[in-house]
Amino acid sequence: MSTWTAITRLPGESAAEALGEALEALRPAPAGVGVFEIEDGSGLWEVGAYFTDPPDQAGLALLSALHGAADFAVSRLDDRDWVAQVQRELHPVVAGRIFLHGPHDAHRVPVNAIPLRIEAAMAFGTGHHGTTLGCLRAMVRLGRLGLRPRRVADIGCGTGVLAIAAAKLWRARCVAVDIDAVAVRTARANMAVNGVQGLVRTGAAAGFRAPLLRAAMPFDLVLANILAGPLRRLAPQTRAALAPGGIAVLSGILDRQLPAVLAVHAGHGMRRIGLERIGGWSTVTLRRD
Repeated sequence: MSTWTAITRLPGESAAEALGEALEALRPAPAGVGVFEIEDGSGLWEVGAYFTDPPDQAGLALLSALHGAADFAVSRLDDRDWVAQVQRELHPVVAGRIFLHGPHDAHRVPVNAIPLRIEAAMAFGTGHHGTTLGCLRAMVRLGRLGLRPRRVADIGCGTGVLAIAAAKLWRARCVAVDIDAVAVRTARANMAVNGVQGLVRTGAAAGFRAPLLRAAMPFDLVLANILAGPLRRLAPQTRAALAPGGIAVLSGILDRQLPAVLAVHAGHGMRRIGLERIGGWSTVTLRRD
């Protein structure tokens, strides 16, 4: 089955989110819509959609004009199974005892390792990006230091890899949320594959205001691998969601963005206790004082 993508750029988060919502009403409807900040200091946001039927290019042109965006770049992908190809080419990721692998590497799990089998699908989080790897390494370090969280939140869960790791490392009860419905479905499938669906609740949410998150507060550990801008905006909610002395592991932060993220969280009573940089990305560990 062929897939079409349509991508544009425009300035401002609110304008980008409005365009993303308008795209969802297009017919034929897109199978997924994403809104992302372009982390180059330009202030531009990227809005993209993918379709399983040819998109209405006149409708796309009208939407871009109405929302002050550049013309959509529409591309058709061939019938190749891109997900399967990516999964075949991804090598296992090791973070301490954690051995994160695709289905094609299940036979390579070492003795005494903690296996995490991740079906990437259309969601972010295979462990190969420096942000996900940084979070996994931070979790392993915290475990070595004696952290045993009972309640964990994974904000922007993608494939659910961090929540699965928490459930396997500590048998912790987790809540994993994402703004993308495709990511939530992918995360649920991965929970089942890893046998932790009884420990992890999943749902669609932006930030901490969803009922399933509020009902589970306070958390001993918050994991948030998103972007620097949302992390700054969520700083007061992050602190409020944590139990006294609770830990937050934050990533999706370019190295140059780290001082601003730390300053905002320090203003809300969060103290840095760990930092790792991988490939230009920072993962920071904070404690609520």
